[in-house]
Amino acid sequence: MLEKNKPIIMGSMAAGSVRCYAAMLQAGKVIVDPDERRLPLRHSHHRYLVEGPNGVQRLTIALEGRTNAMPVAMKDVRISEHGNWRHLHWGALYSAYGKSPYFDYIADDLQAIIAGNQTSLLEFNTQLQNLIIDFLDLPIEIETHSIDADTLATATDLRGKIAGKKPDTLPIADVPYYQVWATRHGFQPGLSILDLLMSTGRESIYTLIKMLK
Repeated sequence: MLEKNKPIIMGSMAAGSVRCYAAMLQAGKVIVDPDERRLPLRHSHHRYLVEGPNGVQRLTIALEGRTNAMPVAMKDVRISEHGNWRHLHWGALYSAYGKSPYFDYIADDLQAIIAGNQTSLLEFNTQLQNLIIDFLDLPIEIETHSIDADTLATATDLRGKIAGKKPDTLPIADVPYYQVWATRHGFQPGLSILDLLMSTGRESIYTLIKMLK
C-alpha cells in the first residue's frame, strides 16, 4: 500500500503517531484533506498519546459541542477552551519530557502553539505539524487541499486507515527507540511523534527509516 515517493492522503492530525510520520517520510509528499468528515471516528485528529511517569496518557483537544458529534468537515471544526485543556496539555508534556534530551530546544516554540489562540482545529494541527517537520528537518512536503479524482488516481488514500482506534495493516514496523520512561514502563509503541522527537531529536529520522524496512 505504501510506495516510496508516492504521495499519500491523510486527515489532519494533532501531533500524529510515530507510525504516521514513518508513512509520511516514505511518501515524501502528504496531502491533507480539509474536507474530511466524521471527526469523532478518527480519534487522532484531536487526540495524541504521550508517556509520562504514570504511563501512557491520552491528551485531547476540546472541541465546540456543536461540532464534536456531527459530520462536519475538518476545516469547520472549532476548538473550545473548555476544561483549560491548553494548560493541562502543557503540564502533561512538561511532566513527561521536561528532563528529556531535546525538550529545551523546542519548548518555547511548542508552548507558543499549545498556548496559542487558534480557533480552528485544522490551524492548530497544521502549526504543530509544521513545527515538528521543521525541527526534525524531515524531507516531507505538505499540501492542504480538497481531494479530486486526479489526486485519488495518483496518491495512496490513508484517510481512516492509519492512527485510528484499530491497528492498521501497513508495512510499518514498531521499532524500539530510546524512551524517557522505558525503565519504568518498558517500550511503548504507537506514541505521538513528540515522544520520538523529545527522546532522539534529529536522529529520529533513522528510527523512521528503520520502521519502513
